[in-house]
Amino acid sequence: MTEQNPAPEQNQGREQGMKPATAAKKLGIYLPATPEEFRAGPISRERFQALQSTPPEWLVTLRREGPHPKDVVARKLGVSTSGLARAEQNEALTTEQIQALLAAPPEWLVRERATQARVRAENARVNARNAERADRDRD
Repeated sequence: MTEQNPAPEQNQGREQGMKPATAAKKLGIYLPATPEEFRAGPISRERFQALQSTPPEWLVTLRREGPHPKDVVARKLGVSTSGLARAEQNEALTTEQIQALLAAPPEWLVRERATQARVRAENARVNARNAERADRDRD
């Protein structure tokens, strides 16, 4: 019988790493815009922590100027990632492109922001109702 998971002793000394895509997602950056050395192989925990604590210039610039991944684009535009998909906005956008959309919002952005506002209002209403019920149940 073959052992699929090595014993903990066998893992000692081997550094765990994460895939570049996972590291990029955790850093909030668009993987194709990262340097080749970042995409080349696993990112060690130590290297990842260093990227977080003292980001290199390329990371600072990428976070500031983009291009940004969809979840960051959605957040900056005030819509959901589903809203971006409905509007067929599937490309990574730069900060400049996002600012241009916010300055002169197209119809799809106005519609999706209104949808997002309704969703947030409904979530707030449900949370308030649930809190009220929880207070009543405690009494």
